[in-house]
Amino acid sequence: MTIAGYIDYQRREYCHDISCPVQLLLDRQEPGSELYGQVRDICKNSCIHTTYEFHHWLIEKGYELVRPGK
Repeated sequence: MTIAGYIDYQRREYCHDISCPVQLLLDRQEPGSELYGQVRDICKNSCIHTTYEFHHWLIEKGYELVRPGK
């Protein structure tokens, strides 16, 4: 859900922006191939970056995390 006047984070935007070596390898694979799946598993299960790094990247890029009220 996009909030008026804001843009949503795009999938793997962080990975591309920081030129993550795993993301660069993933970009060279054919989506759906066996090798693509193996590299994707690295991202999903053994990311080489931390949530701390991601969080600070979001702040530097001006992103705000929002959620609906109760």
